[in-house]
Amino acid sequence: MTANDGVWNPGTLRRAPGGYDAFYPADLPVTLDYPESTVNLLTEATAAVHRLAGVSRLLPTADILIGPYVRLEAVLSSRIEGTQATVGDLLLLEAGGEVEGREDVQEVLNYVDALRHAQDRLATLPLSSRLIKETHAILMRGVRGEHALPGEFRTTQNWIGPPGTLLADAIFVPPPPDEVPGAIGALEHFIHGRDLPNLVAVALAHYQFETIHPFVDGNGRIGRLLIPLMLIDRGVLSIPVLYLSAYFERDRAEYYARLDETRFGGSPFAWLDYFLRGVAPYARDAEERTVALVDLQRDLRVGLQEGGATLTTIRLAERLIDRPYVTAPQVARMLDVTFPTAQAAIEALQELGHLREITGRARNRIYQAASIMAAVYDAPAPT
Repeated sequence: MTANDGVWNPGTLRRAPGGYDAFYPADLPVTLDYPESTVNLLTEATAAVHRLAGVSRLLPTADILIGPYVRLEAVLSSRIEGTQATVGDLLLLEAGGEVEGREDVQEVLNYVDALRHAQDRLATLPLSSRLIKETHAILMRGVRGEHALPGEFRTTQNWIGPPGTLLADAIFVPPPPDEVPGAIGALEHFIHGRDLPNLVAVALAHYQFETIHPFVDGNGRIGRLLIPLMLIDRGVLSIPVLYLSAYFERDRAEYYARLDETRFGGSPFAWLDYFLRGVAPYARDAEERTVALVDLQRDLRVGLQEGGATLTTIRLAERLIDRPYVTAPQVARMLDVTFPTAQAAIEALQELGHLREITGRARNRIYQAASIMAAVYDAPAPT
């Protein structure tokens, strides 16, 4: 039976031309026979995502309010790969500040840029190998792995295991490089299909991408980016507000174990059930964060209006939700105002306690909105 018959066929482990054993994935199925437990998980997850979609469409200024989602996802997705950067590090680097572990932080910043690029490209380009390659090139720009074919599929064998692991001792060996173009082509065809429920298709596409491991480096991050991109591409969400990296990062061992169990255990439901169990609570968390962000923006605006603040000051306060670390030149560019006008708005928010200067310098000062940082980024993770 082939995968398209509805019987799960993950692929085969067999000897590659180089004399090592590698996993050759089969094409993904277009039908599945679901157990009741999976149907229940899918029903709950789908309902939660639909509620999130409804709330996110009400965002008055989505370009400002989705910034926190993107940055949190970037930090957590990169942390799975071993980076130690925090959201504060990322925001400080964006403001032109100096941070420890700059290369780690640059990797996270690249993730933010890659996601935004891919989201913008979806307006004119299908979710395809071309878009994936473009996104990978941005992800690997100027960081570790920048010489490992950024934006191109691998031409050598890679493998998965702890640092220093040799090919013979690898935990998992993806297909040989000459198999990658065909496997990605089949995955692209699957992504464009509409036979399976959306969340099932997204889950299986992520699984298959991680199994193919088409790049020398950056596969995990690109695979996790596929999740929000597919939801946007399918019209499930209009903006990228659902991310599961926090769920995967919470117990990395289980994340990898469920992928392996589906590859070698003969059933897709080890991975599917694990994936769907994470969707509902994290969709609800995103819904609550969205409401909280809208309330925060409204409260800032109303409080400043009642206090007689200028329009520039109010606009700056709202932009701080997206960029809680700023400099005067950045504010001038963001708001398209003169430097003195930008500095006056900063000083007004300083007097009200919304901003504080954190460098102690006379020039090139950086200002932090500590209360907004706490409100936006310090919320507990869902259970």
